[in-house]
Amino acid sequence: MDKFSMRKISILVIATVLLFSCKQKSIVHPTFYFWKTDYHNTKSETQYLDQFKSKALYVRIMDVDVDPNLQQAVPVSPIKFSEPLPPQVEIIPVVFLVNRLFYETDSNKTKMLASRIANFVDAKVKQAGKQRFTELQIDCDWTKATREQYFKFLSQLKNQPLLKGKSISVTLRLHQVKNILTSGIPPVEKAMLMCYNMGNLRQYGDQNSILNQHEMDIYLKDVLENYPLKLDVALPLFEWAVVFRNKGYAGISKRINQSQLQNKKLFRQRGDSILYDLLSDYPAAGLKQGDIVRWEEVSAKDLLATSTFLSRYLKPDERNLVFYHLDADLLKHYTHEDLQKVIANF
Repeated sequence: MDKFSMRKISILVIATVLLFSCKQKSIVHPTFYFWKTDYHNTKSETQYLDQFKSKALYVRIMDVDVDPNLQQAVPVSPIKFSEPLPPQVEIIPVVFLVNRLFYETDSNKTKMLASRIANFVDAKVKQAGKQRFTELQIDCDWTKATREQYFKFLSQLKNQPLLKGKSISVTLRLHQVKNILTSGIPPVEKAMLMCYNMGNLRQYGDQNSILNQHEMDIYLKDVLENYPLKLDVALPLFEWAVVFRNKGYAGISKRINQSQLQNKKLFRQRGDSILYDLLSDYPAAGLKQGDIVRWEEVSAKDLLATSTFLSRYLKPDERNLVFYHLDADLLKHYTHEDLQKVIANF
């Protein structure tokens, strides 16, 4: 074989190796969740939508829970639109359903629930200044016990006249990916992989329950690539103060922020951990001396590590990457470059 032929073969081999070693990139559309109960078209938050060229905004319309007195499903804290959404941004309405809705129910009740939700969402979308929407997302942490009724509800929802021609998507928790045989596959077009709230919030300790790479490895590493539905991804941009009393979970305090935790007359940090001891009563926050606060947040470094992991195991596709949530006070902790690096990782 002459040198010219050998060279051609060498080039072909190298090209083939490069082709198969470089994973195809996904087409990513970045956007946000809006999870407040009153929408204002604020300049600072709308600028984030413009910066990331977000074409749509996922807007929580309401929660739905069982009223113990009426013994029926009712809307909880529905959103109010004090101003319309920006004209260039489509709305993707989101409805959160408490899992207990699907215990001890029947087909007629789920059909009625589907009809009421379709009507309520349609009216709220119009209040947002939009005449149409193309996708409705249902957020529910269903279980093996509620799977059958929840999936039946989703099928009934798709058949609602007001939702004709619209896509129905659902949220997907890590355990529902790993335990697919018991969790089942919802009868929808696509799902939103919720990459947060993955630890045990109520368990005492210094673990971060918002985002935990070890938990992601356990639940997703061996199964994510084979999940049969088209997947969008949601990543966290929030923080909170988890309170423990006598090492028992006492709730999340909305009165505590990171700057207050630096007050050495009020709190004492346990070494380099995320645990803080309260040194005296704090009536304004409903806390007592001896309470322990676990401060949980998500750094830009955490987000980058998570996006690196997901890009390794997700099938290349066109998908939405949704940050939770659109709030100027939270977003100021991240630079535009921070989030662009995360987006580029996919």
